[in-house]
Amino acid sequence: MIAPLTGAPPTHRRRVPLWDNARWVAITLMVIGHAILKLISESDVSYAVYLFIYAFHVPLFVGVSGYFAKSGPPGTRQLHRLLTDIVFPYLIFETIWTVLRWMLGGRFWLDYSTASWTLWFLIALTIWRIALPYLVLLRYPLLISVLISVGAGYLPAIDSTFALSRTLGLLPFFVFGWHLRQWQITGRWLTLRTAVVWRWRAGALALFGTLLLVIFANIEALRALKIRRFLLYDEAYPTFGYDQIWAGGIRLLLIGLACALIVAFLVLMPRRQTWFTALGAATMYIYLLHSFLLYPLRESGILSGPQPFWVLPGVIVLSVGISVLLSQKFVKRLFRPLVEPKARWLFRTEAATPTGTIVLPPEDSLPPRGPTPS
Repeated sequence: MIAPLTGAPPTHRRRVPLWDNARWVAITLMVIGHAILKLISESDVSYAVYLFIYAFHVPLFVGVSGYFAKSGPPGTRQLHRLLTDIVFPYLIFETIWTVLRWMLGGRFWLDYSTASWTLWFLIALTIWRIALPYLVLLRYPLLISVLISVGAGYLPAIDSTFALSRTLGLLPFFVFGWHLRQWQITGRWLTLRTAVVWRWRAGALALFGTLLLVIFANIEALRALKIRRFLLYDEAYPTFGYDQIWAGGIRLLLIGLACALIVAFLVLMPRRQTWFTALGAATMYIYLLHSFLLYPLRESGILSGPQPFWVLPGVIVLSVGISVLLSQKFVKRLFRPLVEPKARWLFRTEAATPTGTIVLPPEDSLPPRGPTPS
């Protein structure tokens, strides 16, 4: 299964606790970010927490997906899993959201080119995985992906159709994750002595702490600068008021910061089994199902307007609870046909030839076509 922050390793390989820990914490941060969205307009504290999470959590999803992505020519099995793990779940859940909105009084409009809420990631992940083998043929794939990301922000014609704005905008993090795999950071990190590990973790904590302090100290300025719009990577700069040539420099700085935060986040993750390690195998379920649980909270208006101080921590605790709930085995059993559709009936029983043509036996082994001469 390929979860949204994954590209999870095949089940016959030994799972590495570090990555399952990272998957679950990262997906839980995503749930928190989505849950507190309605609070940020009225609360500077909520907005600061939101900016802190979004400074790295989406790039982290993309980076971990790139870490586990295959850059060689795709085989039949990989193409099969691309459909069953990503494309089919997208079609299923986009259809469900369309029907749900219609049942709640909206217009029935089935449009697979425009993803509902969080489903954009599945479109982007499909494109990244298809493009990666071609991109890494080039000499400097990371540099090229950064230029593509920064350049795409200048073009308003690149919008959310087929999640193209986010696909191009977040491409550097997918390639960065692939590079981390090439550098074999997992093996090196897991063999470091504890004292060295804690020195790295001290640096990571200092980075995150500095970021949080900077955000809180400049929250009004960051709100005025519309920095949130940059962190979403889903719009061209001119669409939210940045038509200056230097606007791409802001995205470039945020890309560099996010890459540093990805590494810092992974450094802080436990290297051993924890109580939430096993939950890291269920990230696809959390990703696809949490929005249904948050939908009433977000759309009912209960979080609109000024809120008591305890609402923010309460929503955070609720989000963690949702993440834990959706990681349970009974959820996987119940929703597996939707989240991990096999669709064996849809696939050929034997692989096609490279050219798609029928392979015939050698001509000298074929029976004669007409009467043989006497």
